[in-house]
Amino acid sequence: MTLLVTGSAGFIGSCVMRQLVAETDETIVSIDALTYAGNPLSFGEAAHSPRHHFEHADIRDEARMRGIFEKYQPRAILHLAAESHVDRSIHGPAEFVSTNVIGTLTLLQVALDYWRGLPEPQKSAFRFQHISTDEVFGSLSPTDPAFEETTPYAPNSPYSASKAGSDHLVRAWHHTYGLPTLMTNCSNNYGPYHFPEKLIPLMILNALEGKPLPVYGDGLNVRDWLYVEDHARALRLVLERGTPGETYNVGGAAERKNIDVVHTLCAVLDELHPQGAPHNRLITYVKDRPGHDRRYAINFNKLESELGWRPQESFETGLRKTVQWYLDNPDWVASVRSGDYRKWVEKNYEGRN
Repeated sequence: MTLLVTGSAGFIGSCVMRQLVAETDETIVSIDALTYAGNPLSFGEAAHSPRHHFEHADIRDEARMRGIFEKYQPRAILHLAAESHVDRSIHGPAEFVSTNVIGTLTLLQVALDYWRGLPEPQKSAFRFQHISTDEVFGSLSPTDPAFEETTPYAPNSPYSASKAGSDHLVRAWHHTYGLPTLMTNCSNNYGPYHFPEKLIPLMILNALEGKPLPVYGDGLNVRDWLYVEDHARALRLVLERGTPGETYNVGGAAERKNIDVVHTLCAVLDELHPQGAPHNRLITYVKDRPGHDRRYAINFNKLESELGWRPQESFETGLRKTVQWYLDNPDWVASVRSGDYRKWVEKNYEGRN
């Protein structure tokens, strides 16, 4: 049995792929275009498994995608490939629309044709699993109830708009063509192998180097934090037991203000890496980004009640594991901090002070 995983060299995709190789007997075909955030070192030990096959390919390349489906004959596809950083989407929205919308459309068409040609019982068992974000639901006030699967879409950034577009396509391909799709919308992920443009890894690495810890605006924006290994376990459970056509929210039960996240992280660093302590002296407030959503929160009651999933890590235990991983893996960090990454950090944060 074979599974396709798109975006396999990215943060969440590589975690899913590593779990599948380590904990199942299936053949895993990982697909990634290896853009700036894709790093083959994120495959870890799974890179050497005879059950792991890597295809360096762009999901927008229809001919290549058809060839991969024909070659490997998968029983399912887990679609995680996406441009995912809000700040980058503000500077360059066209790439987000191209990858997230056109790329998903390409995969849906290829998967639909492949699925239609399958004999039973393979046809009934096939799944197209699409991994999305809570950002498609927009922003919450401090007193609003958490996002549910039925919350109306109200994306506020080019990134979330492009993901909303891909979600709508997946829904339409199920209802119009019958393609057996599954969809998940997750909260903010964190953990090992996270590209350092995102909040938690950026703060860890800046703190280790004695650089300012840039906090947007007043630091009171709220996010729900989900440890990436917990997310990967949820995705695997939805793949095996989820109902085609349904959506499942995946959350971490860990709403935190951004400034509280940074203070907690600094306290963990003070303990695990006391050089430079106290690290909270490095906290610097910078100009907020345009259209910054105030609060996200996820209600994952459906996933818990129907499939029995809950996160295994608290925010505190997951954050400690994350900090320790970055302390233990300087080679991976060095491999992703290229000249292009440094130019991006300068472009995004210069002028915000």
